[in-house]
Amino acid sequence: MTRTLQLAYTTFRPRPAVPGQDVLSPSVTRMRVHVGDLDLYRHVNNGTYLQMMDVGRSNFLADLGAFGLLNARGWYPVVAASTVKYRRSLTLGQRFELTTRLLGWDERVAYLEQAFTHAGHHVARGVVAGRFLGRDGSRVPAPEVIALLTGGSLDSPQLPEDVIAWARAVDVAAR
Repeated sequence: MTRTLQLAYTTFRPRPAVPGQDVLSPSVTRMRVHVGDLDLYRHVNNGTYLQMMDVGRSNFLADLGAFGLLNARGWYPVVAASTVKYRRSLTLGQRFELTTRLLGWDERVAYLEQAFTHAGHHVARGVVAGRFLGRDGSRVPAPEVIALLTGGSLDSPQLPEDVIAWARAVDVAAR
């Protein structure tokens, strides 16, 4: 519940936009592990990582000053698919950073990488395929969202091979 409240706060009272931030700039969210984040094994529950990633993506949009632009068009983000690879555990009280960056996009979705680090050590890496919907339920093509956020058109960087393979495997890649 704590991370759900944090997500609501970061979405409805976003932090100020970062001057000079663009869609390809990384966004860093600093957090601390709370007791509600833990599972019975006393480390962060795998589902909690996904909630933390929601917060990181909300801060990514806030850093771009995107909420006003998106709200004006009635667009909102949703997750089409996600995957996480865990390397180390996070435990109670540890401070960590979640770095969110846009890897690229196709006609359907935008691909983000979200990396967790603690004390300079890699903890976990998530990849998210996100899309935007209109209030009427319509799908908004990713290039339209990127154009809105950049003020013009921008070509997608080349996606990493592992992300391309994953997107095809989970059937989110543009056809």
